[in-house]
Amino acid sequence: MWLPPALLLLSIPGCLSIQGPESVRGQEWESVSVQCRYDSEWESHKKWWCRGAWWASCRILVQTQGSGREEKGDRVSIKDDQRNRSFTVTLQELRQDDADTYWCGIERPGTDLGTQIKVTVDPREAALTVLESQDSRMRTTSPPATSSHPHSRTHYMLLVFLKVPFLLGLVGAVLWLEERRRDIAEPQGQPIYANLSSELLTRDTPV
Repeated sequence: MWLPPALLLLSIPGCLSIQGPESVRGQEWESVSVQCRYDSEWESHKKWWCRGAWWASCRILVQTQGSGREEKGDRVSIKDDQRNRSFTVTLQELRQDDADTYWCGIERPGTDLGTQIKVTVDPREAALTVLESQDSRMRTTSPPATSSHPHSRTHYMLLVFLKVPFLLGLVGAVLWLEERRRDIAEPQGQPIYANLSSELLTRDTPV
């Protein structure tokens, strides 16, 4: 798979019959997929995925067998979709040391075809920090109206249905007691007045 220096420049995306993204980014411990496309004349050829910045020393990690069957390696898989003339490489359980330069390639007699792809792995801690900061900003900027509004409404309902009737009942009880005291006091004073009046009439009347 050695490529002469004069032809190395022709292996950049789009210059030959294979194309892929210049770079992809994935999250640590998650997966990332890379899709590389090729011309129809390379449908039955083997496709491979190798790692290394230099073409001559690139190490093949996984390779198809000239069919559409998925082939697997160590946390990496490759599947050739010959109908759509593309193959997909999936890197699984990404680690920090997976960040490197890779190549999508096609095996052919003489010099293989290849296009360079840079893979970046974002640390999981950084992503969690971003999510926590976003959640904190949402909590600080959101008004507490949702929590205070039900409280004020409950207080209003309690005031209408419990406190007001209680106060009215208390006032009614006080008035009833006052009226009761008056009713009790009046009958006790009336006989005394009647007795005094009868005695005075008896004394004034000549015998």
